[in-house]
Amino acid sequence: MALLEVRDVVVRFGGVTAVAGVSFDVEERQICGLIGPNGAGKTTMFNCISGIYRPNEGLVRFGGEEITHLPRHRMTELGIGRTFQNLALFRSMTVRDNVLAGAHVTGRSGFIANAFRFAAVRREEAQAALRAEELLGLLRLRPVADIPVAALPFGTQKRVEMARALISRPRLLLLDEPAGGLNHEEVDALAELLREIRHSFDLSILLVEHHMSLVMRVSDKVAVLDFGKKIADGTPYEVQNDPQVIRAYLGDGHGDEHARAA
Repeated sequence: MALLEVRDVVVRFGGVTAVAGVSFDVEERQICGLIGPNGAGKTTMFNCISGIYRPNEGLVRFGGEEITHLPRHRMTELGIGRTFQNLALFRSMTVRDNVLAGAHVTGRSGFIANAFRFAAVRREEAQAALRAEELLGLLRLRPVADIPVAALPFGTQKRVEMARALISRPRLLLLDEPAGGLNHEEVDALAELLREIRHSFDLSILLVEHHMSLVMRVSDKVAVLDFGKKIADGTPYEVQNDPQVIRAYLGDGHGDEHARAA
């Protein structure tokens, strides 16, 4: 059984169908790329998985449990972490405090315990602080840990958001355009970081990304959307050589030429 199962998902906005019957799986400890031209339905699909949108048809299962209609706040509790294409950080807070903010959703102490600073609350805070320090080290953020995120370069802020998503110890990490706005050297570093995260945290990654080189370098499998439909699903090599994928990115005629040349 796959960790994440998406089955025949349909999402409509008024008379527009943004996702049209999409199905794919993400296995345990797998990096899966979800790609496609602009407007293909990638972010809409992400929003269904993370509970922001509810599909009109189809279902989503995580760890064997159907999560299609669960509220958004339950996703982190279940083990789904997410970053956003447009950063959702607390810009006036330090890097360390932004990372620690991600741990609050997994705390088990109630309001009274927090108000009176019971021992369980202090233990949770100490554990969160240790996890934060581990992540600051892994994502090369210790030198800027006490600096407000607003003062940092965009690429560094991306790593802060990733650390905040990881502190809740997700089983599945959803990354929405993590390479957006990064230069060539930063993209190379990101590729290494994603492999390290998968290994260190023993998790799966679902990656929406326009940077094709990054996707093909780090992904075990790739699913391709076009106009809301899945047009390919396979290894990076299989997807790169699929005529439908080539047509989607390069236009009519290129797929047939590529197939003949192959």
